[in-house]
Amino acid sequence: MTAGSGGLDTIAVSIHGPAGVVDLVVPPGAAAVDLAREYAEQAALASIPLIYTRTGQPLRPDVALDDAGVETGDVLVATTTVHRPSTPTRHVQPAPPEGPPHPWSAAWFWAAGFLALLAGAFATQAPGELGSVAVALLAAAVVVGVAPVGRYAGHRVLVAPAFAAAAALPVVWDATPERLPLVIGMVGLAAALTAAVGRALATGPDEALRVWMVSGVGLFVLAGLAALAGFSAAVVWSVVLVVCVMAGRFVPMYAVDIGDQYLIDLDRLAVTAWSARERRTGRRGRIVVPESTVARLASGATRTMTAAAAAIAVAAALSSYLLLTRVEPELDRIGVRCLVFFAGAALLLTARSHRHTGPRVLLRVAGLACWGSLGWQLLGELSEPRLAALLGTAIALGLLLVLLAVATGRGWRSVWWSRRAEVAEGFCAAAALASVVASSGLFRTLWEIAP
Repeated sequence: MTAGSGGLDTIAVSIHGPAGVVDLVVPPGAAAVDLAREYAEQAALASIPLIYTRTGQPLRPDVALDDAGVETGDVLVATTTVHRPSTPTRHVQPAPPEGPPHPWSAAWFWAAGFLALLAGAFATQAPGELGSVAVALLAAAVVVGVAPVGRYAGHRVLVAPAFAAAAALPVVWDATPERLPLVIGMVGLAAALTAAVGRALATGPDEALRVWMVSGVGLFVLAGLAALAGFSAAVVWSVVLVVCVMAGRFVPMYAVDIGDQYLIDLDRLAVTAWSARERRTGRRGRIVVPESTVARLASGATRTMTAAAAAIAVAAALSSYLLLTRVEPELDRIGVRCLVFFAGAALLLTARSHRHTGPRVLLRVAGLACWGSLGWQLLGELSEPRLAALLGTAIALGLLLVLLAVATGRGWRSVWWSRRAEVAEGFCAAAALASVVASSGLFRTLWEIAP
């Protein structure tokens, strides 16, 4: 083995080691141990090193360089320490981040809230221990619902007020008809307090929680004032139904809240006596609304309108049912029927002005709930011949309306029909407001005290 340039039957390699680089010319049949011994002699090492390829693979000492695949120009590594081959590390893929919950998952939570209300209603008739267990379970569900942890925290917190109302119902329950408005008012207050706690802990949108708070506190204040003033339950339910009719029209005015800086040209408002004399050299900048602001406004208004429409549907269905079933005097019952009929018609006509599917469907549900309660009561008071005649007339009118709808096509969406619908909606709302005088018992009271 010599240092220098190799011939045709030799191999020239470079060995990098602790003493530097040594270029050797060796025969192809030389073993790796001979190469290591020569490097130790050239570098004056005290021990024979181990030889590795440039990729870190060790060369067996008794294997010839030609058999090991070493060729001229290869770079070898000499080391006096033992290097074990590194074990391949397992590449652990990180878990994919949790995305937002599916929109349809909210339906399961609302179904759970409805079942919780049913559980609270049944707990009012349950024995003492069973009712206490139901209240404890519902209260535990409230605590879990307002906890801001988990993927579905945004859906749980929206249903937590329903569980709180279900838990409070057996506690404050009183079967006396005169105290029923105050009972429901306290249930609404419990839901409002839970919504306030959830809003304080939640990090996401809070429009639906604000609707919970306004609805619960408003119902409690109305019921409390009626109890203090000595008004009957019919007054409370009549006012609630009228408020539902008005809310369907006026809530969008508060839901769509646009900043003044996007509606008013502040530069023109700032013109004074001194600035009016100045001539502006630059061009006036146009007001540009950011796309993110528009998206945030639209999404917030959508959530507000959907939550408000859901509250209107529940309140209208409950108040219309209680009005039709709890009012006894005949004069008051006539006013109740008129109120429920015109309120249902106003809600159905209001639904047509909403472009979003959710609020439109919920308002139609509210109107149909009023008409369904009224129809159920009227059908129960009819005799069999009149009931058969009414059903036949309803079927005939239904077929006629189908034929008219097919004939007119999209004519219902024209400007002419829209104007007529606006007039009909205003008339129904005014008639519902006027019917409160009779449904609340005020007209009967004035008639009785008249000489």
